Amino acid sequence: MNKQKKIIILLIAILAILFISGCIPGDGKNNAEHPAGFFKGIWHGWIAPLSLIIGIFKPGIRIYETANTGWWYDFGFYMAIISGFGGLSLTRRKKQCRKEEENL
Repeated sequence: MNKQKKIIILLIAILAILFISGCIPGDGKNNAEHPAGFFKGIWHGWIAPLSLIIGIFKPGIRIYETANTGWWYDFGFYMAIISGFGGLSLTRRKKQCRKEEENL
């Protein structure tokens, strides 16, 4: 890969991180009148590792939105943390394929 492609990929990665960080928990967008719901819970679960890193440098940022709708937010957050963009299903499939190949 040439130097120009590496620079373009780096710039895209930086822009993506900046774009994603605009919706992190604890940024003040959610409050008692406008609590975070199910879909925000999914989003916050997906970006939890990034929120954790940003939270080290900005004390007001957390991985979990405290102003939320309750059970539905928790369900979405937990679902996203566990699934990790389908990580579990891909891992299971690979393990099952390996087991089947070993049995043959």
